[in-house]
Amino acid sequence: MTFSNQKLSDIAISVPGAIKLFREYDLDYCCGGSVELASAAQAKNLDINEINTCLTELQNTPSEIDEPNWTETPFNELITYIITRFHDGHREQLPELLELAKKVEEVHADREDCPIGVAAELENIFADLSQHLMKEEQILFPMINAGNYMMATMPIRVMEMEHDEMGDQLEVLKSLTNNVTAPADACTSWRTLYSGIAHFIDELMLHTHTENNILFPRVRKAAGVE
Repeated sequence: MTFSNQKLSDIAISVPGAIKLFREYDLDYCCGGSVELASAAQAKNLDINEINTCLTELQNTPSEIDEPNWTETPFNELITYIITRFHDGHREQLPELLELAKKVEEVHADREDCPIGVAAELENIFADLSQHLMKEEQILFPMINAGNYMMATMPIRVMEMEHDEMGDQLEVLKSLTNNVTAPADACTSWRTLYSGIAHFIDELMLHTHTENNILFPRVRKAAGVE
């Protein structure tokens, strides 16, 4: 079977383990989820046959992860999952990463490869993301839970635009950290910072995917405006 003409978002939803694979190939399955696999692979000069083989193996391998089917779970349960898994997680992790980034920049300021600017970018991300999460929790999610699906379609468009902007911020973060790759002689704090940033990027992309490719399409369908 070939996945070449399928959208990245559809593959991410239907093939267990595809998200991890896409992360390894640096394929954007959340904000860029509407792009077909062949086009995305070509843009990054990736071997489409190799990726197809990996996806086929994943599809034919029984999943050991017993997760709810978020494409069918009631809205209130999915929203609770998003808040507890992602919103609360981001709020807990980002302040820690910010303080660690300030420490690394201060201690290693004399090095040419010091990640100058990472703390400032994390601060920008935290400020923007905090506002974004608040709007979802105070405006969008209550609308959805109340069944006001048509009314929710407008703030959904705003959230999607903000997701795109956050995707751009992640690219800046990657550029400042050599694609989140610490120097061979980096200290423990430096390595811990980059490990934390990599985890944050993974979680934010999965968060965006869960909303852009699962929650929001379901709300639009419920509103009759697919």
